[in-house]
Amino acid sequence: MPKFLTSWVLSAAALAAAAGLLGTHMSIGLRTDTNSEKLITLAVVAAVFTVINMFVAPVLKFLSLPFIILTLGLALLVINALLLLLTEWVTGKFDVAFHIDGFWWALLGSVVISIVNAILGTFFAKK
Repeated sequence: MPKFLTSWVLSAAALAAAAGLLGTHMSIGLRTDTNSEKLITLAVVAAVFTVINMFVAPVLKFLSLPFIILTLGLALLVINALLLLLTEWVTGKFDVAFHIDGFWWALLGSVVISIVNAILGTFFAKK
C-alpha cells in the first residue's frame, strides 16, 4: 500500500477515535449528516491532515528541534496540536464540518491521535 494511502487510512481511524473520545469538543461532520456524509467528511479531514503531516510537520519539527530536545519531546505534543488546529482552519476554508474547541482540546486530541497511530502503525509497518 502506498505511504500516502496508509497514512490517510490511519489518520482517518485516529481522527475518528479522537472525535469519539472527545465528544462535543471535537466534531467531524454535522449532527444532521447521514453516516455516509460523515464518512466523506472524515475522509476529507483525514486527507487534509495527512497532507499537512507529510509537508508542514517535518519543516516545523526541524525548525523546532532545539526546543523539542530541550523539552525531551514534549514540544511534539504542542506541535501536533497546532497541526490539528491548522487542519481545522484549512478544512474550514473548504466548508468542511470539522471543529475543535480550542488549543487544550486539540492537545488532548493530538495525544489520542498519537496513541492510536502508534498502535495501528505497528500492524501496518513495512516488513
